[in-house]
Amino acid sequence: MSNYPQAICFGEILYDVFPESERIGGAPLNVASRLSGLGISTEMISKVGDDEKGENLLSYLKSKNIKTENIAKDTDHSTGVVNVTLSAGGSATYEISHPVAWDKIEISEAIKTAVKKADAFIFGSLVCRDEVSRNTLFNLLPEAKYCVFDINLRPPFYEKEVLVKLLSQADFIKFNDDELFEIAEMIGSPYNSLEQNLQYLSEETNTPTICVTKGRHGAVLLKGGKRFYNSGFKVKVKDTVGAGDSFLASLIAGLLKEEDPQSTLDFACAMGALVAGEEGANPEIKIDKINKFLKGK
Repeated sequence: MSNYPQAICFGEILYDVFPESERIGGAPLNVASRLSGLGISTEMISKVGDDEKGENLLSYLKSKNIKTENIAKDTDHSTGVVNVTLSAGGSATYEISHPVAWDKIEISEAIKTAVKKADAFIFGSLVCRDEVSRNTLFNLLPEAKYCVFDINLRPPFYEKEVLVKLLSQADFIKFNDDELFEIAEMIGSPYNSLEQNLQYLSEETNTPTICVTKGRHGAVLLKGGKRFYNSGFKVKVKDTVGAGDSFLASLIAGLLKEEDPQSTLDFACAMGALVAGEEGANPEIKIDKINKFLKGK
């Protein structure tokens, strides 16, 4: 592993449209934004429309030092939009337009070469809702050194066959607790506890590293045959959009730098909590703020 790890995020880049505002988002973009802020050399593979929103997304990514050479422009489809509704407690539900530009990411030699060079290739399940982007992802997976699968179950945009194929290709899988139970049951788990299902999925998919987030109750990380726990942090939630993405980026950054798993998990949980305490998916959170938060200051 080089001293300067490189990561590539593949998939949706879009605008989250809230009742009062529009904000840049999409899980892979949120992960890329946070990774870059944590000192990881980061690139995005995606597609935008030939429109103002697409230009704004490219400008945003460049401002975050994220490479955009492999983000194509689509003259037939517009830049992605998601209508977000927030509950009184800040939890989000999503209405995701289809088809849009990021559904039509096409394979190229340049993309393959970029993925081969990266230390981590990060992707989710939502990008597989359209055949074009799905086929591109499946062509890229064999090229990657280390595959990070960020489960994002957004009904009706997933199916068992595709999920099982992605799970079998992953070196690292991130679930939330609801997704863990749903997918474990989907592939035949007889178990009821989170820990048993975590172990079952690791064995069934032959994936050595799995992380399960538990909302305000923290997360559990399975790595090297050991389980690491964080029980969560108290924070006043403004909205949960992007909190899991910043958590994942922080976890990946620490693991790529080969830092201590427990410290990495604690840092990632603190990051996720602080993001949930701010508005939008990508608020600026400085490392010294996280360190103070971890110390209870």
